Amino acid sequence: MKLQIRNATLVILGLITSQAMAFSTLPAQAQSYSATVTKAQPSKTKQFFQKHDTVRKATIGAGVGTAAGAVTGLVAGKGMVRGAAIGAGTGAAVGVINGNKTLAKHPIMRDMATGTAAATGITMAATRGHGGAKTTMKGAALGAALGLGVGLFRDKLK
Repeated sequence: MKLQIRNATLVILGLITSQAMAFSTLPAQAQSYSATVTKAQPSKTKQFFQKHDTVRKATIGAGVGTAAGAVTGLVAGKGMVRGAAIGAGTGAAVGVINGNKTLAKHPIMRDMATGTAAATGITMAATRGHGGAKTTMKGAALGAALGLGVGLFRDKLK
C-alpha cells in the first residue's frame, strides 16, 4: 500500500515538473502598461455658479419657492400654476437676499427681509380677490416678525 502511494506521488510530481518545464521553454511575453493622469475640468455651468454665488442661491431659491408656492396654491384652492409662479419669484428674491454681501454683515436685517419676502409670497399665493393688498401687508408684517424672532433665537440666544 505504501509503495502504491509512493509510486502515485512520484507519477504526479513527474507530471507537474514536466508541465512546468514545458511552460518554462515558452518565450516570455512582456506586458507594458501606459497611464496618463488628466484632471477633469468642471463644466461651464459649474464654473459659472462657482463665480456667481448670488445667482446660484437665487436659482436654488426659485426651485424651492416653485414647489412651496405650488403646494400653497393647491391647498388654498387658488391655482397650482399661479402659486408656483409666485413661489418662484419669491424664492428667487429670498435667494438674492441671502446671497447679498451687505446683508451678510447685518444678520438681523437679513432675517427680517427673508421673513418678509417669504411670507409675502405665501400670502400672495394663498389669497386672491378683494382686500388682497391689505391681507398681503398683514402677511408681510407677520413674516418680518417671524424672521426677526427666528434670527434672534438662532444668533443671539445661544
